[in-house]
Amino acid sequence: MQKTLIIAEAGVNHNGSMETAKQLIDAAASAHVDYVKFQTFKADKIVTKSAKRASYQNTNTKNADSQFEMLKKLELSEEMHRELIKYCESKGIKFLSTAFDLESMDFLKSLGINLAKIPSGEITNLPYLKKIAKLFPEIIMSTGMADIEEIKAAYQVLIDYGAQSKSITILHCNTEYPTPMEDVNLKAMIHIQNELKTSVGYSDHTLGIEVPIAAVALGAKVIEKHFTLDRSLPGPDHAASLEPSELKAMVDAIRNTEKAVGGNGIKKTSKSEAKNKAIARKSLIAAKHIKKGEKFTEGNITIKRPGAGISPMRYDEAIGTKAAKDFNEDDLIEL
Repeated sequence: MQKTLIIAEAGVNHNGSMETAKQLIDAAASAHVDYVKFQTFKADKIVTKSAKRASYQNTNTKNADSQFEMLKKLELSEEMHRELIKYCESKGIKFLSTAFDLESMDFLKSLGINLAKIPSGEITNLPYLKKIAKLFPEIIMSTGMADIEEIKAAYQVLIDYGAQSKSITILHCNTEYPTPMEDVNLKAMIHIQNELKTSVGYSDHTLGIEVPIAAVALGAKVIEKHFTLDRSLPGPDHAASLEPSELKAMVDAIRNTEKAVGGNGIKKTSKSEAKNKAIARKSLIAAKHIKKGEKFTEGNITIKRPGAGISPMRYDEAIGTKAAKDFNEDDLIEL
């Protein structure tokens, strides 16, 4: 089975602090994810000064900031990006960031980043989609809030402007933080795959780690999951994020799931269990002393462990057959 690409979404959980951002990278590296992902934007390019915050942002960020003011505090400068990339390199983990505006897209490309992550909110942004298709050879697109027709339309824009189908992965996603379990609809990932014939994955906003693991079992090639140093920290995304120990547990579980679903699909005795056949299965056994020439009957043979003798599937064949030698009680029957 192809290894699942795991993206640890630090997002804006650095709260504007370089020290916190580096601690998030440390945690992601310790969990052995493939990428740690941040967010690249200029607040004045992506939101009006009067735009309201989402209800989850109001719940998770206990202040009176507008959405613009909240995002302004969470911007990463160009120099911070460069420093974080160097820090990722020192920790042996790949850096990734989502561009939320056209200018930020150019900046990420200038840093040598060739994998683009399209956030759910940009799936209906035509100029954004056209540009990202031209700039980046690999694209991952989240689909929160979208229906299948909107996903098809966005995908077609990417293809029309230079993206290759084999280089696009579409992530099923629900844009609520946290996502209620009854709204996950994980089979929608399969629906996307069937409709578009692309690689698919899952961007998760539920609490816990079980849904990403289930997504991998269903064929997800990419998993994205928010994480934080502490869920109780103030900020829009902390409450729906994993803490470091949970992130590591998710990665470990995904790697085990890959092994579990990565077989050839043919039902046969596995190498590890073959040695247990003789122990767990049963054989035809003498229930009492049987003399040579005596017929085997329901009264003088029984079925017991070990399974090193004649299979009980030959029970009917044995009944009425004459014993070729003497058998003591509990001897394996020979036909």
